[in-house]
Order: sequence, then C-alpha cells, then structure tokens
Amino acid sequence: MTSSPQPRWFTDTKPGHSQWFIERFRALEADGADLLGEARFADMLAARGSRILDAGCGTGRMAAALHEAGHTAYGVDVDPELIAAAETDHSGPTYGVADLSELALSDVGGEPVDLVMCAGNVMVFLAPGTERLVLERLCAVTRPGGRVVVGSRPGGDYAFEALDADLASLEERGIATVQHRFATWHLDPFEPGGDFAVTVLERGEAPIDVA
Repeated sequence: MTSSPQPRWFTDTKPGHSQWFIERFRALEADGADLLGEARFADMLAARGSRILDAGCGTGRMAAALHEAGHTAYGVDVDPELIAAAETDHSGPTYGVADLSELALSDVGGEPVDLVMCAGNVMVFLAPGTERLVLERLCAVTRPGGRVVVGSRPGGDYAFEALDADLASLEERGIATVQHRFATWHLDPFEPGGDFAVTVLERGEAPIDVA
C-alpha cells in the first residue's frame, strides 16, 4: 500500500506543537473552561448507549464525556503524543493512533458506529488532497442511517466551497446526505460568509469497502 501524505498537523506546525496543545487544554480544564459543547451536541444526536467515534480526538475530552454519559466511545488521532495524553487524562474510551485517511472498522471495535464526530479543526489539519477520502472513511465506519458530524473552519486550500464539492460527491454516490448546517455547536444558524460550520450528514446505503 502506498503511504498517505503527511497531515498538516505534522508538516505545518512547529516542533513541540503537540505538547503545547496538550498543556493548553490541561490549563483550560483546570481553569474551568467549558470545553464540552461538542460532547453535548453529540449526546443530543445519539440514542442512549450509542457507539460513537471521536475522529481526531486530541486529548480525549469529548470521548471521555460521551463515555461518562453512557455511550461506547472510541477516540482516534494521528498523533501518538495526543493519544498518550488522552489515555492519561481522560481514561474510559477506547483510544488508538490512526490516520483518518486510513480509518478502518478495526479502529472502532470491528463494527459500524452510530455516530461520528469530527470536531474542532481536524479537517484543516489533514494532508492536502485527502479531505474527500477522509469523509468517505468516516462514512464507511458509520451504519446506514447513522450520522457523521463535521466541524470545519476554512483553512489553506480547503474552503467551504471545497468541502461542499466533496459533500456533493458523497450525495451523488448515495454515501451520505447533508441534513443540517449550523454556525456553532449551540445550533446558531449558518450564514454565508461565516467562519465555522457544523455539518450533519446522514449515512446512506451505498457500501464503501473498509477492511
């Protein structure tokens, strides 16, 4: 198999960025900052006891909150330092190191999940040119009728227009359809020109081969 290009998380950040990120969120949590808006959004969408993937989980705060709410939570991230911090700071979910462009059912316990959450700035830190493949992989590990939620901030070459072109491709192939788009995790309406979008997809019936 040809190896995937390196994510921008590694190529576009300075040495020590991962540890800076870990310490930043440890400090925010210690200060009592509300960091769980995404988790509340996910819990609202999911039936009690759902299987949920936190794709690009970072230090695991959302996955841990969903685990504490009674869901079976999985967290994957391409960065081993972040996964090590997640296992230390937010135990409970099943964590693993994985490139989202190579995401497989084995990363989520061997069977499709009910909900995928890809929050934060994950999409803009992907390797250039892999964004559509990542969206396909997120859908591939989700059951038909389940949901994939993508938080996106335009960055680099991946503007909202590029995201929408990729989403249109998924819809044309029966992989997923867009149900909703919001401007925040608090359901504020999205307006053209906004700087953040929360897009909710419903998984279609079209199969995607993911081992």
